[in-house]
Amino acid sequence: MIGIGVDVVEIERFRRSLERTPTMRERLFTSGELEALADRVDPVPGLAARFAAREATMKSLGLGLGAFGFHDVWVRRLEGGAPELVVEGRALELATAA
Repeated sequence: MIGIGVDVVEIERFRRSLERTPTMRERLFTSGELEALADRVDPVPGLAARFAAREATMKSLGLGLGAFGFHDVWVRRLEGGAPELVVEGRALELATAA
């Protein structure tokens, strides 16, 4: 990584976007992420956090939207519950080249 990236997502605005565009969930999130949040009463805060993590990763690399696919960066929970950022594919290529 070459920098620090921070992103903030307004949860209710993100919720409205998901409601307006039902296919957005599958475009933005991996099946594993969606499954991990499926049992929550309200999965939107978790989805918003994962989206913010992707955006922050792009910013940390000095890149904008479209530099890599949304499924190239995703969040999983470790056994103890801590989040872990997974970087794969084009995002990994860009991160290691930086």
